[in-house]
Amino acid sequence: MNTNISKTNNQANEFSGRVRGVHGQIVEVEYDKTVNLPKFYEILTSPENPEVKLEVYAFSDKNSIYCLSISKKDILYRDLPISATGKPLTIPASEKLLGRLINIFGEPQDDLGPLGDVDHIPIYETSPSFDTVETPDTVLETGIKQIDFFTPFIKGGKIGFVGGAGVGKTILLTELLRNITGSHPGIAVFAGIGERIREGHELAQSVKTAGVLNKICLILGQMNDNAIVRFRVAWVATALAEYFRDRMKKDVLFFVDNTFRFIQAGSEVSALLESIPSELGYQATMESEISNFENRLVSTKNASITSVQTVYVPADELSDVAVSAIISHLDAVVILSRTLASRGFYPPIDPLLSSTNSLNKKIVGNQHYEIATKAIELLHNHQRLSRIVSIVGESELSPYDRLIFQRAKKIIYYMTQPFFTTEAQTGKKGKSVTRQQTITDVQRIIAGELDTVPVDKLYFIGSLEDLK
Repeated sequence: MNTNISKTNNQANEFSGRVRGVHGQIVEVEYDKTVNLPKFYEILTSPENPEVKLEVYAFSDKNSIYCLSISKKDILYRDLPISATGKPLTIPASEKLLGRLINIFGEPQDDLGPLGDVDHIPIYETSPSFDTVETPDTVLETGIKQIDFFTPFIKGGKIGFVGGAGVGKTILLTELLRNITGSHPGIAVFAGIGERIREGHELAQSVKTAGVLNKICLILGQMNDNAIVRFRVAWVATALAEYFRDRMKKDVLFFVDNTFRFIQAGSEVSALLESIPSELGYQATMESEISNFENRLVSTKNASITSVQTVYVPADELSDVAVSAIISHLDAVVILSRTLASRGFYPPIDPLLSSTNSLNKKIVGNQHYEIATKAIELLHNHQRLSRIVSIVGESELSPYDRLIFQRAKKIIYYMTQPFFTTEAQTGKKGKSVTRQQTITDVQRIIAGELDTVPVDKLYFIGSLEDLK
């Protein structure tokens, strides 16, 4: 009898409310004091329209809940009845998603038909426990000379392409995705956060042409989508990556374009909630949001997640607090320079500003470490001598300094590279160079074997073998 009474009371106290107001993508739901309150991130819907999806985000002291409206605003109206679903936002998870393009609800966007019968998983999970996390130290070759030589890419690590607008972050990420997905034994998940629709379409076409689309799942929340959708794309893609890592036991390549847009979308949501921002205008919860996202992208004893992220730098200001917050979670930071891009050096990577914790003897070996150290020293000398040359000219340098200046210049020109993804734009056939070949070529330049070769001969080549 007591059990039946308890059930009756629970049914009577099930959450029910009504829409009190709609403020952009924020919906205020009013409820009665006697009901059982839903949990954070739980999805609320309407018995009148199951397409209504409201995510519980904050509670007020006025018997109301602030929800993020993931559904369209035109189906909401004042006094619309609201009920609880008892679960957070879920998405389909299956190998059937490989080769497909979906939105944050798991709905196909590629005109290839429905997904069929698949599992559904919540997009929110806790980070793996400390004793299950592993840190691999295997180098993943990208075929891109600058990255393989100066900032080696580690399986299970996180690398970020950091730069302002128009310096080639998305192109570099697309080239890397194309190069390593084909040879990688696992699968790839791509999250498009707040970028242009054109770039998402070009990416899909590029990987399709390269024949690796069947190993990639694409999730897009583009620039024209509302802030809530852009804010949740990261969680959806992360949940899929964890599904492939933990349940399918597959190594995952996780690509994000653009992580800064994730923080930006969170800032827009915070502004809609009228929360007090931090000193520089970002949401007060920025650090916890980026930490919750990045801490899920780790390798475990099951398999690895290797993350590649682009990071937009507003006004080319690397000290921006949002950029700094993201960089603090990365193992390798590749800085793209507008100065190099304006001079036609592509990829415009600045090796002196870029950094990595993987360029050590234990991971890359003695030869690579020693040659890279000598190359960086040469480039530092080139930077110093460039100031002198700009004032008095190269002819005024001492013979030794002139030799150093020319060898460093040859390294800079050698590090330019034609990409497969830009063949149609540049007319140059793409080149992929192995890490060992790059090490050997730089060693030859430092040793002076190319002192008699004009520097422009090294512009946009693959390896030095192309000079023959």
